[in-house]
Amino acid sequence: MRIQKKITSAAAVLALSAGAMTTALAGTVTVITSFPKELTQAYRTAFEKANPGIKLEILNKNTVQGIAYVRELAPGQRPDVFWASAPDAFEVLAGLQLLDNVAGLANKDAPAKVGAYPINDPKGRYLGQALAGYGLMWNTRYMAANKVPAPKQWADLVKPVYFGHVAMSSPSRSGTTHLTVETLLQGEGWDKGWSQMLQIAGNCAAITERSFGVPDGVNNGQFGVGLVIDFFGLAGKYSGFPVEFAYPDVTAVVPANIALVAGGKNAEEARKFISYTVSLEGQQLLYSPAISRLPILPPAAMGGKTPAGYPNPFEIAKRAKVQFDSDLSEARYNVVSAVFDQTITFRIKELQAATKAIHAAEAALARKPNPKAAALLKDARAAAFSPVVDATKAADKEFLAVFAASKKDAAVNKRVTALEDHWNTEARANYERARTLAEQALAAAR
Repeated sequence: MRIQKKITSAAAVLALSAGAMTTALAGTVTVITSFPKELTQAYRTAFEKANPGIKLEILNKNTVQGIAYVRELAPGQRPDVFWASAPDAFEVLAGLQLLDNVAGLANKDAPAKVGAYPINDPKGRYLGQALAGYGLMWNTRYMAANKVPAPKQWADLVKPVYFGHVAMSSPSRSGTTHLTVETLLQGEGWDKGWSQMLQIAGNCAAITERSFGVPDGVNNGQFGVGLVIDFFGLAGKYSGFPVEFAYPDVTAVVPANIALVAGGKNAEEARKFISYTVSLEGQQLLYSPAISRLPILPPAAMGGKTPAGYPNPFEIAKRAKVQFDSDLSEARYNVVSAVFDQTITFRIKELQAATKAIHAAEAALARKPNPKAAALLKDARAAAFSPVVDATKAADKEFLAVFAASKKDAAVNKRVTALEDHWNTEARANYERARTLAEQALAAAR
C-alpha cells in the first residue's frame, strides 16, 4: 500500500516535535503504535513486572503519522519499536532501511503461515504479533428492538432492512478500515466490490471520523451493525456488551506486526520487549477481554488458556475466500482511499437519499410489477452503485503512478486534485440522477 506517499503531509508537523524529543533514559523502551490503550497498558504492566529494570514509553499515533515520526528523527533519537496492524506500513519502513533484523526473536512454535500469508516477514525485518480478520459486529438488543436480522455476509448489508442501521469508517482515516475495504474489493473484484460497497454505504447511518467510533457506537446501541476488524467486535463481546461478531466468507486473515526500529535508543531492551510479545506469556495476554485478539500460536500451543468458543484464525483462514494480496493493495492504496472519500465520505447524504428512493421503488415494484418502472429502477441502480473508476482504469499502472507520486510536486498535486474534484462532482450528479429515476419508478409503479 502507498502509505509512504501519504506521510509527507504529516511529516512537517511531526518534524517540529522531533527536535524537542529528549533522549530516553537507559532501560526505557519507546514504542510507537496505533493500538488502543487497553492493549498497550496491559502489555506495559505485564512486561515491566517481568522485567523490573525496563520501562515502556508508549507513543500513540495512527499508522501514517507513526511512519512520518520515525523517518523524521535522526539515528539515536528514534523510538525503539514500531507496532501496528497494517502490513504495508512495515514494508514502507523496511524500504526506507528503518528496520533492523529480528528473525532470531521469532517464536518457534508459530506456524510459518496463516492460510497462504506468512506470519513473519521472510526477510526477518518484522514479526507477526497477532492475527486479524475482518467482519461484522452487531448489537443484539438494537437488532431485536428494531426487528433487524443478524447479518452473515457483506452482501446482507445491501438489503433495505439495514437502511440507517449500519456504520463504518473511511479507509483514509483508518488503516484497519482500509484493509476491510480492500479485502472486500479483492474478494468480489473491483467493479462488483465497489457496487456492493456503495450499496452498503448508502444504508449507513454514518461514516465515522475514527475507526473507534464504529465499535463504540455498536457497543452503546447508537448503531446496529458495524464493519470492523475482528478485535473490535470480539473485545465488545468478551467485555460484556450485548454484541456478536461474524466473519463473512469474503474475509482474509493477516498478521498485525511488530518491528525493531533501526537507530533506536535502546535496542537491547527493545528486543526483549518484542520477544516478550510473541512469547507464550505475551500471546496469552491477547485473550484478555479488553484486547480479544487472535494469537499467532495455534490453540494447541496456547497452554490450555484458549477460551471456549474463541475463534481459531487458522481455521478461519482455511475457509476464507480471500488470499490477501498486499502488493495489489499497496499499488492502489491511495486510489481506493480517494475514491471512497470523494464518492462516499463527502457525498454520504446524497448517496443515502438515492438509496432510500431506490428502496422505496423496489418495494412498490414488489407489490405491483411494472415494466416501465423496472427499467427506470435499473437505470437508477446503475447510476448510484457504479464506481467512478472502473476495473480497467484501476489496473492502469500509469494511472496508479499518479496517485503514488508525491503531492509536493505541483503538477502531480494539480492532476490528483482535478481527478478527485471530477469524481466528487460525478458522484453528486449520479446520486441526484439515481434519486430522480427512482422517484419516477415509484410514481410509475403506483
